[in-house]
Amino acid sequence: MPYFYMLIVIIGIILLIYMLQEAFQNHVLYQTFTFSTFPKEIGSMTFYFISDVHRRKIDKSMIDQMIQTSKPQFVVIGGDLLEKGVPLARIEHNLSLLSKIGPMYFVWGNNDYELQESILKSLFKRHNVYMLRNSSTVLDGTRNSRIMLVGVDDVTTEKEDLEKALEGVTERDFNILVSHNPKIIEQLSSVMQISLVLSGHTHGGQIHIFGFSPYKRGGVKQYDQTTLLISNGYGTTRLPLRLGAKPETHIITIKNHS
Repeated sequence: MPYFYMLIVIIGIILLIYMLQEAFQNHVLYQTFTFSTFPKEIGSMTFYFISDVHRRKIDKSMIDQMIQTSKPQFVVIGGDLLEKGVPLARIEHNLSLLSKIGPMYFVWGNNDYELQESILKSLFKRHNVYMLRNSSTVLDGTRNSRIMLVGVDDVTTEKEDLEKALEGVTERDFNILVSHNPKIIEQLSSVMQISLVLSGHTHGGQIHIFGFSPYKRGGVKQYDQTTLLISNGYGTTRLPLRLGAKPETHIITIKNHS
């Protein structure tokens, strides 16, 4: 029996080491979405999407390689850039790396509120981060055919205001909605004409034991005219461990399917 217990301990240690290693891997998913409503005159648009960084330090080699090979035009940060206790120097490091890619757009996640808001806003100002808080901005296009990036505040905190976020959007626009929490999909209707939703929050379940976890793994889902992307996220919460839900960031290309 002592040998049996020793074997169980050894297996447990090996599993913990594996989970720790998995939590700090770098996976960049290259995803292309095609839409008939995407402006033909623009052709295509490529950008970098990252969510749920939490306590992680973004890997410089990952960013450098991605810039060289994919040349994304801008960055979308899908919330939970940090959590309580993350050193400001690490947040600065992460923003400095992401700024090498191009303009940065940020939406609030529930954990972002664990840092004093004025401090975070000061960091954003220093690194030229554009904050989307129940608001929208034009990414590209002409007056008659625009690509709009729409951001809502965090659903968990009940600060989201989708109606306000869509005030500057017209029926001629191609709309990308960023919401930290994928539950925003429950508030959408076809008249809003949201083609793509980017979200995170769930960490893809983070740890799956015998296939079970509080959340499903991230992925892409289709809801009528809206495509929903749920990212596993880059970092972890509570414990720096993952199992069956590898960390991920995304190089996303959008184009017209004709």
